[in-house]
Amino acid sequence: MGAFFPYIVILVCAGISVLIFMFLLGNVNNFADPGREHPLKGNLMGLMYKGGWLVPIILTMLLMVLVFSIERLITLMRARGRGNVSNFVRKIQFHLTNGDLDAAEAECDMQRGSVANVVKNGVRKYREMLTATDLSHEQKLLAIQKEVEESTSLELPMLQRNLPFIATIAPLGTLGGLIGTVFGMIRSFSAMGQSGAADSVALSIGISEALVNTATGITTSALAIIFYNIFSTQIDSLTYLIDEAGYSITNTFDSKQK
Repeated sequence: MGAFFPYIVILVCAGISVLIFMFLLGNVNNFADPGREHPLKGNLMGLMYKGGWLVPIILTMLLMVLVFSIERLITLMRARGRGNVSNFVRKIQFHLTNGDLDAAEAECDMQRGSVANVVKNGVRKYREMLTATDLSHEQKLLAIQKEVEESTSLELPMLQRNLPFIATIAPLGTLGGLIGTVFGMIRSFSAMGQSGAADSVALSIGISEALVNTATGITTSALAIIFYNIFSTQIDSLTYLIDEAGYSITNTFDSKQK
């Protein structure tokens, strides 16, 4: 299910966007005429409907940003575990310094989360190396370091999953808005180029398509950039804490077993 989740999200968001475009934005009550050519004055939904077929495409990207951002937020909250992660790392350092491995593992069980998972595996390997008589000191250190690195490599993909989709939508939202602007301006200039008086209906449709798609596309892109940077910063913070905890484990073992 996890591997197909992004593609399910894309299909569901696309379906919802089409329904919103057809039945909410395109509701006849948003227009002054049954042909849905003239939105009611001040009616934003009718104006958005006049943005044309690019509107549901950009709406799909907007919904994808929101869904993936909520999913990442929940995942990162679980990854942080219970309580303050920085305090957890300091407690682990304290217990390791005092040689209390049971207390360190108990802290991991209470904290949970990605950092706790890596630390717990490192502490278990620490305990295992204490009784290993067939390895040299350097080999024991390498074994602990390898355990921490392998545990970290298992946790990081889970933290970074679906971020590429948000990163991809960031430029695509702007490009979608610009395409809508170009199509809208083409329609507007075409209306102005008619012989005699300009077609005011076609002119208004073109301007609406240009402005609505531009605004929606830029909003989508801005949200994608903001959420991507927020999540990237949080992942970097968790990665740093994992590295700090791993260094504490190996450094403590090195200093106590020499």
